[in-house]
Amino acid sequence: MFLTALVLNRSAGSVNSPAQDDSITKATSGSAGNIGEFNPFTGTEMGRTVPISAASSEPAILHTSVEQNPQASAAAGQANLIRQQEELERKAAELERKEQEMQNRSRASNTGVKENNWPPLPNFSPVKPCFYQDFEEEIPEEYRRICRRMYYLWMFHSATLFLNVLACLAYFTADAAYAVDFGLSILWFILFTPVSFVCWYRPVYKAFRSDSSFSFFFFFFVFFFQVVVYIIQAIGIPAGATAGGSPPSACSGQTCPWPWL
Repeated sequence: MFLTALVLNRSAGSVNSPAQDDSITKATSGSAGNIGEFNPFTGTEMGRTVPISAASSEPAILHTSVEQNPQASAAAGQANLIRQQEELERKAAELERKEQEMQNRSRASNTGVKENNWPPLPNFSPVKPCFYQDFEEEIPEEYRRICRRMYYLWMFHSATLFLNVLACLAYFTADAAYAVDFGLSILWFILFTPVSFVCWYRPVYKAFRSDSSFSFFFFFFVFFFQVVVYIIQAIGIPAGATAGGSPPSACSGQTCPWPWL
């Protein structure tokens, strides 16, 4: 009787035990399976592969600062200082020149008279400039080029007179009879150089500056005679104190200073 009751109780316990429930059995079996499948060292999770980003193929580079040679650095620094010093000196000279020009202009505006600047003479010279000349300030832009050419023509005229002195000197060294020509050539150079500047260059400069008809007329009148003098000097008349073309007859029977004649 007692054994029969014990067998019945065990049977009932096995039937009504909560551990035998299907939902609990599935849950515990699933958790155990999942825990068993996870491996943190393989990169897989529950049968699924987790992608891992590929590392960069370029190696890491450590940039280091390149130190220059101390001597090269000192030489480069010294060259840079010299260049800066030259630039500063140039700017200082330019500023001084502009300041001097501004002072001259302000002085001229206050007194109403511009300070003469031609001929350009040093400050220690006892002779001071006699004329004021400034193409950029006084001559209009449309006449500036031709006015400069007239100035260059006057300079060429003065250089020609000086070459005439040298030619007459060559004649004088070959024959003492040309002493008068040599002396007159010096006189022409000393006399005609300033006279030509005053008589035909300054009038044309004033004509372009103020558009003066009288100055143009005076220039053409004087310059016509100057052209005539040019032609006479080019011919080289004997005893005219001009070498000119140096006619071969002047050297006949003598040592000619011009070897090509």
